[in-house]
Amino acid sequence: MRLLALIAVMLVMGSISPVLSATDVRVSGSTTVLPLASVCAESFNSEQSDYRVTVTGGGTGVGITDLGEGRSDIAMASREVTDTERSKYETNGKKFNEILVGYDGIVIAVSPQVYDAGVRALTKEQVRMIYAGEITNWKEVGGPDRQIYAIARRAGSGTRDTFNEIIMGSKEAETPGVSTEAADNSEVKTAIKGSDKAIGYLGYSYVTDGTVKGVALDGVEPTVDSIKSGEYPLARKLYFYTLGEPSPGAQAFIDFVLSSRGQDLAEKAGYIRV
Repeated sequence: MRLLALIAVMLVMGSISPVLSATDVRVSGSTTVLPLASVCAESFNSEQSDYRVTVTGGGTGVGITDLGEGRSDIAMASREVTDTERSKYETNGKKFNEILVGYDGIVIAVSPQVYDAGVRALTKEQVRMIYAGEITNWKEVGGPDRQIYAIARRAGSGTRDTFNEIIMGSKEAETPGVSTEAADNSEVKTAIKGSDKAIGYLGYSYVTDGTVKGVALDGVEPTVDSIKSGEYPLARKLYFYTLGEPSPGAQAFIDFVLSSRGQDLAEKAGYIRV
């Protein structure tokens, strides 16, 4: 008892300082937005001690569900929230708040061997026919005589939804030409690199190191300028979402990401700043 009383007196007098733990801020969702959020979280966490941001993936749908069910403070999204998600989670007066954090393009990428053999540009119709199973050999689009190995994203991915809507004509479109479905952008990239006959689609930041080759789409190369201007057919916006007013920690992290410092970090990670 005497020890506890002594500690209390020392705290009041300022002889020792209480140890305060940082408040957790949980961010989850799109694997396209994940590297942007992660690089910003690393710097944010190192530059202040009030909040501790943790970032996990899983896809846009997972992030929105986590946010709606209270497991996350911020959802990362590579598409807009759907009407179904709004009707499910916008309750008790709480609305989704949308924050634009960057621009991105969905790049159509092929194995280096396919690119080197001459497939450096495709039309949206050719890509649609590949994923529909109507074009099955690379020689049909000016490439080598190899069967096409087409990679798609799993259901729940915002990247998949955007690709299907723009290329296939509907988010719910069937893609019988797909050989395998990947959980995230990194898995798509690994599968393309590991094959000599693959095609896949993934976020722009995942192809900037040149280990997989992005092709022109309808004659437009995926570049910073063509994506931000919207000229590139698969250009899109990247978002953070909160449900209702963000917590102080979530707002502090959002402000950091949108600051010049945060946008510089995003740009270095291969994203296009707002």
